[in-house]
Amino acid sequence: IAAEGTEWRMSTNITNSEFVIRFPMQTMRRIVVFGVFDILHPGHLYFLRQAKKHGLHLTVVVTRDARVYAEKKRRPFFNEQERLEIVRALRNVDRVVLGDRTGEWNVLKHLRPDVVCIGYDQQAKSIDKCGLRKLPKLVRLKRYKKYSALALRGIR
Repeated sequence: IAAEGTEWRMSTNITNSEFVIRFPMQTMRRIVVFGVFDILHPGHLYFLRQAKKHGLHLTVVVTRDARVYAEKKRRPFFNEQERLEIVRALRNVDRVVLGDRTGEWNVLKHLRPDVVCIGYDQQAKSIDKCGLRKLPKLVRLKRYKKYSALALRGIR
């Protein structure tokens, strides 16, 4: 999709005509979500479907192993590369990237989203420190059911 103020041009071989396609800005909305996505379950799928409703292009930022350990005091079941590959295979996801080693919001400078969707259990208190001139719209998504990767692992 073209950036704001640009156009896509197509030429046909039949008549050598040129067609200009303009994309309205409301369809250009880029959404970003963050998560560990370890042991994928229906709650994750619901979260991603709900996030995708807020725009056209969904980028998922997968939390790095070291950050998971620092925050949750346990290692993820699947490593960051495996989780990246699992999330990349999902239908509603357009792009998957690894999060920062230092802070989950720094990646926003590179992604420049219009919307950041966060889960019911996620915090967004430092999003204003991401370095963007214009902060993205912040949307908190509701919980699907009581799914938890820890519960699925048998750890309560």
